[in-house]
Amino acid sequence: MGCGSCSSGGGCGSSTVGSTPAGCQNNGSCMTSGCNKLDVYDWLSDMDLPSNYKPFNIVEVRFKGSRKDYYINSDNLYLEMGEMVAVEPSTGGYDIGHVSLTGELVRLQLKKNSISPESVNKKIYRKANEADVQKYNAAKDLEWETMHRARNLALELGLSMKISDVDYQGDKTKATFYYTADGRVDFRELIKRMAEAFRIRIEMRQIGMRQEASRLGGIGSCGRELCCSTWLTDFKTVSTSAARYQNLSLNTLKLAGQCGKLKCCLNYELDSYMDALKDIPNNVERIETESGVAFLQKTDIFKKIMWYSYPGAENWIPLEAWKVKEFAEMNKSGKKPQELSAPKDPHEEVIKPISYDYENVVGQDSLTRLDDKNKKKKRKKAKSKKEQSAVAKAAETPKPQLKERGQEAKNEVEKESNDGRPKKRFNKNNRNRNRNKSSENNKGEA
Repeated sequence: MGCGSCSSGGGCGSSTVGSTPAGCQNNGSCMTSGCNKLDVYDWLSDMDLPSNYKPFNIVEVRFKGSRKDYYINSDNLYLEMGEMVAVEPSTGGYDIGHVSLTGELVRLQLKKNSISPESVNKKIYRKANEADVQKYNAAKDLEWETMHRARNLALELGLSMKISDVDYQGDKTKATFYYTADGRVDFRELIKRMAEAFRIRIEMRQIGMRQEASRLGGIGSCGRELCCSTWLTDFKTVSTSAARYQNLSLNTLKLAGQCGKLKCCLNYELDSYMDALKDIPNNVERIETESGVAFLQKTDIFKKIMWYSYPGAENWIPLEAWKVKEFAEMNKSGKKPQELSAPKDPHEEVIKPISYDYENVVGQDSLTRLDDKNKKKKRKKAKSKKEQSAVAKAAETPKPQLKERGQEAKNEVEKESNDGRPKKRFNKNNRNRNRNKSSENNKGEA
């Protein structure tokens, strides 16, 4: 999911001081995948500011997960997006974060989050040096092992809680444990044991299921990264009515996300569905007609078509929304329409049946036609074997005998055809003579 260090809080930062951020290799301004978590596009970065412009002295700094805070640049340090800085934490020591925004856009971000510039009192100490970066990387390497050891301690104490993430402070003196639980948990004994095991200050912070999913990340059913782990920052409540308005099946397996709650994306198209539903009549589940009672089966919200069907009938009758309103008003006044019928489109082309010049004779064949073909093939094979044997015998007999036998066979055929008399043979010359004689006789008679 983006840079490998994004999931551990490193963002696009580099381990070497003074160099460009690692990962995206784009000075910390990449806008793809997990790198852009809580990023703000600085559209003023390429603009020339007035010569007498005094830069805004508050800087936005990003930490692991969705944590972001604002600090005063009291020393007027030249800071760029993606640089690592040492800042003042809420407790003692210092913390390491990445600069996410500078300049006038920070003023707009404060206004958006309803934060007054006078209320910002934390300071930026310095740019992170080599020693700060090494200590920061060492603290981040301990997070995975610390989380598993804390889980084992919670299991030993029998606490009904799940520790999902650990965030070390940049100076390696404090760790914040994020956990989820169904109710209140008495973790005083757990804090004592963790303080003895890790030798650091412990802070426990309970988060919801959605916040846990945003910190852990993952792939959604749509095939993309989770919205909460990439760009979504505020979590609005999602109710089952959002699925009802969109005609979605109330299947919890399909509507729930990886956090176990309803998917946040159910709210994305809800406004457009609500606008389209204004033209769809409500409470028209049935229409009484003279032919019977028709029940609503399906509604196409954007096409504004409603399908009705009679009990026991297989066909659904599409009706436009305005037509359904008329029928509903007729039922309210005690009147009944004769029968529901789909409106005919005058522009619809009449499809003529296709007539073919040939007949389908496949159905006229017998079911055993393939068997007959196989029998014919077998007969042909048997005949071919007899012919081969006859040819082989003929090849063995001497040639003079073959000539004599052939001459005898011809004589026998001629005798049989002429009743024992020799057969008359006519050639082309005899035929021409006979024709000439017949023509002369005809002339003489004339």
